[in-house]
Amino acid sequence: MSSSKAKTYLITGGASGIGAALSRLATEAGHKVIIADINLAGAEKVAASIGGSTTALGLDICSEEQWDTVLEGVWREHGGLDVLVNNAAIVHTGYARDVPMEKHIHTMETNFFGPMKGMLAALPRFKAQGHGHLATVCSMTGLLPFPGIASYAAAKHALRAFHLALALEERHTPVKFTIVHPTSTETPMLEKEAEDDAMALSFAGTPVTPEFVAQIVLDSIHNEVIEAFAPPERGAVVKELGINPESLWEMMDRNAVVGAEKLKARRAAKAGLES
Repeated sequence: MSSSKAKTYLITGGASGIGAALSRLATEAGHKVIIADINLAGAEKVAASIGGSTTALGLDICSEEQWDTVLEGVWREHGGLDVLVNNAAIVHTGYARDVPMEKHIHTMETNFFGPMKGMLAALPRFKAQGHGHLATVCSMTGLLPFPGIASYAAAKHALRAFHLALALEERHTPVKFTIVHPTSTETPMLEKEAEDDAMALSFAGTPVTPEFVAQIVLDSIHNEVIEAFAPPERGAVVKELGINPESLWEMMDRNAVVGAEKLKARRAAKAGLES
């Protein structure tokens, strides 16, 4: 078990969604939180709403130079870092054949190489100080191929593999590793997905709240869980489907119909609220 003492967290993608919810919960739990986002104004707004010792800074996770600058600043200003949460991500929806190549590349650069750069920048600093925790907010698509966001799923597959491979390489060091896979979550990203018919499958189940996911992330870090799912009960099914193409095909055909109906109802409800 990890210590319950106050720690310093750096959370990427904290201007909205899961990152913002996690920043709030971590602060309420007594931790010092640094919110990092390419949207600095959004991160500052979230930090101001949380209050306390929460601060914000700008960070393009695709830039190795910015990672080094940010981490150097954190060590200088706070004397070190206990937990890095790689949460930031983007999505470009649509059938793979219709998505421009530059958007596929943007997805891979942001959702895989961005967190990878962060982990590799923080790792030697964690080892030098004798402790540290690398936490990754991945996705259930990290185990499941997913239509409508093929390159997003590919990036999350790669991210899970890299995170766990790095954890295995560093298993005899003082650095801890945690990866969490949320299901569809009510965030600005899901709102964007709701605009695309190709994403109907994402709405077959009931999305969870950012706060629900954030609590699982925080608990998993505290308890030093290697891999977790949000919600936990979906983990076994996701793992089974991810290695069984025949079952995956059957599930996709069945749930696509359900998802299309739910997406239609979601759009109608939103239109009613806006009218």
